Amino acid sequence: MKFTLIIDKGREEELVMYAHAHTPLADKIAATLTEGERTLIGYLGKDAVTLSEEDVCCFSVEGGRVYAICEREKLRVNMRLYELEEQFGDSFVKINQSCIANVKKIARFRASIGGSLLVVFKNGHTDYVSRRQLRAVKERIGF
Repeated sequence: MKFTLIIDKGREEELVMYAHAHTPLADKIAATLTEGERTLIGYLGKDAVTLSEEDVCCFSVEGGRVYAICEREKLRVNMRLYELEEQFGDSFVKINQSCIANVKKIARFRASIGGSLLVVFKNGHTDYVSRRQLRAVKERIGF
């Protein structure tokens, strides 16, 4: 594959890609260029923090409020869970009625005695996969 970058401040930015066939790499490049970086604002007390999808392990509803569970902290988010699912849907999976999980931040799954599946995130946070979402989670993860 050949790659050329030409920097010309006088022209409009344009990307043209020639490929022999439609490939997953071409899809990934197109998705990256059209989406841009998705960010949102999380609140820790009165402080506002900018979050990207790589910062968040999961979004969880607790006490009627939506929180972004990050590596070291839990930030309040002023969006509904279904809105976050629409915005970050390709890299997150709904594991139960009140939680959507970042697929890249899942460390492992643990089967419990009652037959349910426990998700363990890289930061140590845990949550259960509901029976209703079990098939979708298995398909998304690749079980």
